[in-house]
Amino acid sequence: MKHKLLFSLCSLLLATSAQAEVNISGFASVVAGRVIDGTGVAEFDLGPTFLADYPLVGAYDEDISFKPDTLFGIQFSADLLEGLSATAQVVSRGADDFSADFEWAYLSYEINEHWTVQGGKKRLPLYYYSDFFDVGYAYPWIRPPADNYTWQIFNYTGVSALYNYLIGEWTMSGQVYYGSEDSDPNKLLSDFFFLENTREVWKDIGGIVVQLNRDWLDIRLTHMQYTNERYIGGVQQEWNGNKQRTGKFYGLSVNIDYNNFLFLSELNRLDLDGSNLDTYLVTLGYRIKSVMPYVSYSDFNDGEGGEVHHTTSAGIRWDFHPSAAFKIQYDDVKDDGGPGMKVAGDSQSISLGVDLVF
Repeated sequence: MKHKLLFSLCSLLLATSAQAEVNISGFASVVAGRVIDGTGVAEFDLGPTFLADYPLVGAYDEDISFKPDTLFGIQFSADLLEGLSATAQVVSRGADDFSADFEWAYLSYEINEHWTVQGGKKRLPLYYYSDFFDVGYAYPWIRPPADNYTWQIFNYTGVSALYNYLIGEWTMSGQVYYGSEDSDPNKLLSDFFFLENTREVWKDIGGIVVQLNRDWLDIRLTHMQYTNERYIGGVQQEWNGNKQRTGKFYGLSVNIDYNNFLFLSELNRLDLDGSNLDTYLVTLGYRIKSVMPYVSYSDFNDGEGGEVHHTTSAGIRWDFHPSAAFKIQYDDVKDDGGPGMKVAGDSQSISLGVDLVF
């Protein structure tokens, strides 16, 4: 079915190419890695494991593997003239056995120079790098720190309005959005946490993003809320006797790219019916011509006795080509979760690969 959808999209774009300009671009990451040492989680019968990609359960063990972080993506964009355009993105991931899925499929209409409305399937814009999560070339690490980029839902289907204004010497941009997502089965919850078919439903997703940029300083604020339902093995889960719970997400990013110095930070909080889950990351890098060494620290804290883990990373990015970068990264994970709340245990791992855009 997926191959038929991809063929149909390509046929449609080719058929309309006489009336509209169709642009095709792509990106890829070829990454290998392994766990050097780790404790695993004995109570879950899990050996030494590094969970590199939470949403798609991209996990390394003690054997060298190319699957967890390797992916290939193609984006089609058709300019239908008079402000109307169509965009579709197909991504094939090793963590998902290289099946090809539509990550984005939406229409855009440019109302004026400041506002654009969109409708369809898009990436949920929770984090600074959410829109570029699959494009490894766009950031310094092998992958965005998993302690921070850890959601089980990462897409939504709905509508959004993007805006862009110049205020003095500042550029203000962002979006407001509304939609929903029904993930059945949800890969993270089904394959890793509950080990049985789990359906994750997010209703009434609504959010706003405000981003301010001036020269070397970039500040991003975001807020999102949603209503959550969950079905495990076909049975609806309850939280304190309720079949639904409300989540409210708050995020702040402050990034500095000044001369050769790079500073990246994100601070987030999820309020789930009064219970707080906090994550943050800090990254420091320094460019030496085409090479940038960096260090990073990220943290996930679900409260005392809950899910608690943090990662210290060090790596090097080498831009050996105008459209490609080689990276090598070491990750040291400490899993301090309470009884029954450990994720994958402590681990030390190494990964290296090439990111490219075309």
